[in-house]
Amino acid sequence: MTERPSGANEVEDPMTEKHAGIRLPPRLLPFPRSISPEAGAALRRLVGEDGTPLNARHAMPPPEDHDAWRLLKAAADAQYAVAVKGLAGILRASARTMRIGESTIHVATPETPERTDCAYIDLHGGALVLGGGEACKAGARMQADQHGVVCYGVDYRMPPDHPYPAALDDCLAAYRHVLAHHAPANIVIGGRSAGGNLAVAMLLRGRDEGLPMPAAMVLLSPEVDLTESGDSFQVNRLADVVLPGSLMANNLLYAHGADLAHPYLSPLFGDLRGLPRAFIQSGTRDLFLSNAVRLHRTLRRSGVPAELHVFEAMPHGGFMGNTPEDRELADEVSRFVRSSWGAPA
Repeated sequence: MTERPSGANEVEDPMTEKHAGIRLPPRLLPFPRSISPEAGAALRRLVGEDGTPLNARHAMPPPEDHDAWRLLKAAADAQYAVAVKGLAGILRASARTMRIGESTIHVATPETPERTDCAYIDLHGGALVLGGGEACKAGARMQADQHGVVCYGVDYRMPPDHPYPAALDDCLAAYRHVLAHHAPANIVIGGRSAGGNLAVAMLLRGRDEGLPMPAAMVLLSPEVDLTESGDSFQVNRLADVVLPGSLMANNLLYAHGADLAHPYLSPLFGDLRGLPRAFIQSGTRDLFLSNAVRLHRTLRRSGVPAELHVFEAMPHGGFMGNTPEDRELADEVSRFVRSSWGAPA
């Protein structure tokens, strides 16, 4: 008779536990030697002396506690403000803010535009709750500098005060505005994390409403599955020092009772035929790696040209600094965007 592992749950079927998954022994996940010293240092800075990712010490409020979310947003805005001040003297593009209905858009213009007929739409990250305001404006200026074209940074409304579909409405309003000033084949839409979700969801909705597609989309670690059904949500839990655990509380707050599997919330599950060519990025330690891998395969099966770039040991959002890997990623994105201008939608 086989002895059951100590502490195992008692079940009637002896095969149930065996087939539930893979039992991993406790272990220390070492910092990899396969990445640059700069990237290794970035990982170390995000881990405490006890080996626990610093970000794992902060739990998100429950979806129904709106006051706690407002306090969290205020604290995050203060941190973003410090980060934006650190960019003083680095960003060269100018920016002005405009309103389109209820949508706020930061229009960033490079000092010396490479092309005046092209436009980049930037949808910021922040787990669908954070990252607006001055951080969004700074992001638009960064994209304008990088690509040498006017950039429209969409400062979309967010929960708890503005749940779904407010953000999607704002992104679509911004896209309609840009379409009125630029040919579709000269527009690229980029989104990081939550912004990647909104980029694909907005194009699905825009297609459904009869809008033309842009030239391309750049999706950096896109959050395209709010149900969190992918393999990496388990495999990379805590291995991702930037995003060490589930964002389900954020997702439920954003959805406000809507079905998380709806394509406008989780565009991975939509009909992706007819979408523009895509650049998708992730890392082997990114909690959202499965999002990128599954989206790439779904786009390919749908007849959409798509590049997938996965970086060694990279956590969610990159290595947060001036590492060789971050520079290589930026170069790849710039190449893709420049090759997309004028491409057929």
